[in-house]
Amino acid sequence: MKNFLKTLGPGILFASTAIGVSHLVQSTRAGAGYGFTLLWAIALANILKFPFFEYGSRYANTTGTSLIDGYKKIGNWMLYLYFLITIGTMFFVTAAVGAVTAGFMDNLFGLSSLSNIKILPVILLFVVTLGILSIGKFEILDSMIKVVGIVLFFSTLMAFFIALYRGPSANISSIVPPDIWDTANITFLIALMGWMPTAVDLSTWNSLWTLERIKTSGYKPTLKETLREFNLGYWISAFLSICFVTLGAYLMFGTGKEMPNGSASFASKVISLYTDTMGDWSYWIIAASGFSIMFGTSIGLFDGYARSLERVGELIFLKESDVHQNKKPYLTALFITGIGGFMVIWLFSGNPRGFKLLIDIATTLSFLVAPIIAFINYRLVTAEDFPSDARPGLLMHILSITGIIFLTGFSLFYLWTKFF
Repeated sequence: MKNFLKTLGPGILFASTAIGVSHLVQSTRAGAGYGFTLLWAIALANILKFPFFEYGSRYANTTGTSLIDGYKKIGNWMLYLYFLITIGTMFFVTAAVGAVTAGFMDNLFGLSSLSNIKILPVILLFVVTLGILSIGKFEILDSMIKVVGIVLFFSTLMAFFIALYRGPSANISSIVPPDIWDTANITFLIALMGWMPTAVDLSTWNSLWTLERIKTSGYKPTLKETLREFNLGYWISAFLSICFVTLGAYLMFGTGKEMPNGSASFASKVISLYTDTMGDWSYWIIAASGFSIMFGTSIGLFDGYARSLERVGELIFLKESDVHQNKKPYLTALFITGIGGFMVIWLFSGNPRGFKLLIDIATTLSFLVAPIIAFINYRLVTAEDFPSDARPGLLMHILSITGIIFLTGFSLFYLWTKFF
């Protein structure tokens, strides 16, 4: 247990990042709009993406380097490709998570009523997030999010079991859900799987966080200890995605109600899903927990993009002897992430459906690039120079190959329906 606590961190950070948009937003929307029709997609995405995230922890623990360093070993072309994928998706992803978090912040503190500036919550969120990471207080948030994550986990479980006990608000067994294979609905299906539990290209973050945890704790865990810690966070987040689908299906599907398009109104509706089942007494607990977990997601997102940009920038533009001379590369990457994400939110803020559109764009882009990252991650941990005793077992091989086929097939299917 003592060694486990020293290892604890990267898996919880992963779970908190995943619980953000993919769970609070997409899973709830799936249940509210389609009932349990999309449960198979959520289950498949969680199961078949698992190996590619696990390989981040596996590679970092075994080699002492990140997946990004592994991409360098594949070839400079892969490093540049990862760089382009990151730049091409990071601003939309940051904007999407920022919009959701700002909505929960506005719902909790009522900031929009204090000013005519509609995006005031976004401005405050980005300023505070950048400030915390700039002065190196991420360790405090790392500790806080473990507490908040536990509160949200048990409150979600409570709401989930109460909803099961009370039953659905409408007779969902007699309701015919929308045709998911309709062109318009396929877009949501791909977006749902794109961030379930999160984007595959963010697997590099897990490797970076694993290395950072080893550095800050001063303890080098065994591979088994590292994987056990990651598995805990991953499968908790997978289970919670089922809980959010159930809440959406039982409390909204077939009632004629829809999830709002605005970030603040959406946050209010998500919180009401809890209070409708648990009682009004739970409002402040749920509102504070929802905002806190989304705030932790934002912190993790900014930190993850900054770390990955810093490392890929070092490998592309700097000599190894010049690396880690100061914190400027990290801070530069941090502010690029923040400014770019804010500009995307600002551009979409005038669109009545901008919040929903932003989420769908970010998640769809993540899904389309997933097959490439998945294949490379698998290749790294099965290469001849990777220690044989640390390579994945037969089940992971089967899941990896199936996952690559699954991600590739659905990406091609989406492109076919979209353009042909």
